[in-house]
Amino acid sequence: MKILKKIAVLALIVLIILQFFGPEKNEGDVADLQAFLTETNPPASVQASLKAACYDCHSSNTRYPWYSNIEPISYWMAGHVKHGKEELNFSEWSTYSVKRKDHKLEEVIEEIEEGHMPISSYTWTHGDAKLTETQIKEIADWVKDARAMLAVGQEKPQ
Repeated sequence: MKILKKIAVLALIVLIILQFFGPEKNEGDVADLQAFLTETNPPASVQASLKAACYDCHSSNTRYPWYSNIEPISYWMAGHVKHGKEELNFSEWSTYSVKRKDHKLEEVIEEIEEGHMPISSYTWTHGDAKLTETQIKEIADWVKDARAMLAVGQEKPQ
């Protein structure tokens, strides 16, 4: 029993020390999204859905809840955000090629329609991120329009 007590005390000490360290936060400027918003022109309802369900993990501006300051939760969240930004970062939209933009928009609707995004561990604590069928349809319609605009912009004059 003494060994279990020592392990518990050691674990508690490690957790307390961890509270003084943490990963770098993903707190960029909301203005970083302007290129994406200008080019894809989402309607206000879609912008609201993207803000609630996507931007925290797929942009350089994450809204952190209070529990993100608790270690090791912050490392877990940082890993999710890092992975999300590797897949799609709306803040870096202007650096993507037209082909990549089109592919990313195609993936947005696939992931949302298949229920893979937003991930369930995010919607547990962010109820407003759960997308309704109406929101999914609005996003799908917007993606279709945005992809069409990209295709028109890519056409070469003859």
